[in-house]
Amino acid sequence: MSQKLKLFMGIFLLLILLLATLTYFLLRQAKWGKAPEGNRLSRIQESPNFRDGKFQNQSFTPQLTEGYSMLQVGYEYFFNSIPNKIPQDSIPSVKTDLLNLSKEEDVLVWFGHSSYFMQLNGKKFLVDPVFSGNASPLPGFNPAFKGSDIYTAEEIPAIDYLLITHDHYDHLDYETILKLKPKVAKIICGLGVGAHFESWGYDPERLIEKDWYDSLTIDSQTQIHFWPARHFSGRFLSPNNTLWGAFALISSEKRIFLGGDSGYGKHFKEAGNQLGPFDLAILDNGQYNEAWRLIHCLPNEVLQAANDLQATRLFPVHSSKFKMANHPWDEPLRKISDLNQSASIALVTPMIGEKVLLNEESQQFTRWWLGVK
Repeated sequence: MSQKLKLFMGIFLLLILLLATLTYFLLRQAKWGKAPEGNRLSRIQESPNFRDGKFQNQSFTPQLTEGYSMLQVGYEYFFNSIPNKIPQDSIPSVKTDLLNLSKEEDVLVWFGHSSYFMQLNGKKFLVDPVFSGNASPLPGFNPAFKGSDIYTAEEIPAIDYLLITHDHYDHLDYETILKLKPKVAKIICGLGVGAHFESWGYDPERLIEKDWYDSLTIDSQTQIHFWPARHFSGRFLSPNNTLWGAFALISSEKRIFLGGDSGYGKHFKEAGNQLGPFDLAILDNGQYNEAWRLIHCLPNEVLQAANDLQATRLFPVHSSKFKMANHPWDEPLRKISDLNQSASIALVTPMIGEKVLLNEESQQFTRWWLGVK
């Protein structure tokens, strides 16, 4: 063997060893969470929604629609030139002081993407919080848009119920969950998701894991229902080993549907018929693509879902903070606003940090995204 070939083989083996070492230490990071095991896994296996070793949607739901491939989608994402996928300007926002809210106020405050705070009947809820400035387990891989990450975990008050719709990184953020640990009384999530929280040091007594159609009475005025969604779950190499879903928050005064991530399906009409009509529907509208429309609604489907829910107001979320799809950053809000011009539903489109008054159905919002480059 020539000296050059020996040198080449040595360098190649060194690179393989280095890659293996990096992968080993990467996989040992706590942020990946933990797969369900023991009694938690036994409960999962008893669920009617768990078959063939994983959770299943109610209807056939491949991650990519027919005619698309992962290779094609990956190529288009990284190499197709789509103007304005990331805003050049800062995202407009206002800063509501959540630590000093009056207990009498029934409000919602959005943090961008699918993270928001709600206060209803004196109870404080926090949904899918992401305050780390990144929607990926890899540092800097999917950073928040400039100006969209104005809140920190330190600016969040004590939370009665942390609601987690599913365990993807843009909804269950390791760094944020660690910082919120002293502030959260109870966590409500789908089956299996509690394994992540336990691995991150949360007391099991704080965890409430639910299957689809389970409900929880939190006081004499309020119930929470865990509802199906059409999506998927998993962190790294563990697809669909935890349950994804939506929440219906039913109080004596308000009915609010918290949709999580979901493609269009029969579960919306079912919720509208059984738990509606809803005063407010908060639905996934952004980071969509024809290639994965079965797991994320397109804007016209979001409007149909809101009608199915018999919702008076619609708050389209899952936009304006992270780049995850090949559309301009502001297209989700532009499209749904244009499609809704002749519709009867009222759109709720606050700036990040702006108060949404849950008891004022006539509240008006500006089209704040206009003019933002």
